[in-house]
Amino acid sequence: MEYILKEKPTGCILCDKPKENRDRSNYILYRGQWNFIILNSYPYNPGHLMVAPYRHVGSLEELSEQELAEHFDIIKKANKVLTEAFHPHGFNIGINIGKAAGAGIDGHIHTHIVPRWEGDTNFMPVVSDVRILPQSLASTYEKLTDKVNLFFSG
Repeated sequence: MEYILKEKPTGCILCDKPKENRDRSNYILYRGQWNFIILNSYPYNPGHLMVAPYRHVGSLEELSEQELAEHFDIIKKANKVLTEAFHPHGFNIGINIGKAAGAGIDGHIHTHIVPRWEGDTNFMPVVSDVRILPQSLASTYEKLTDKVNLFFSG
């Protein structure tokens, strides 16, 4: 609800945040040549990451072969990082293309990686449209930083 009711910034956060050179405060975990990893500011679960190209494109077809290959390589490595850090029982990995498909950041393609655990939904969403996250974004960032450096350095 915080995201839905919040005044939306102008511009594109997936274009703007990497240009700010404030990775820690923007929760940018990794920078590749063509793509980067950022924590979702309004996560469904702890460890909810997004992989996005630096270039503002709205579809897979607009990505170059290099952008596309690196994008999916980062997804694969990020899955390993999250598995090592959080030991989830599964993952939801998805790309919402276009507003009708649920793209919260329409026009800049990105992939969501959401760790899942058996029974990870509780009564709060059913009763009051509230989701409880047991870990802050800053804590999640700290937990993942060393593992990202380890998995992406080789």
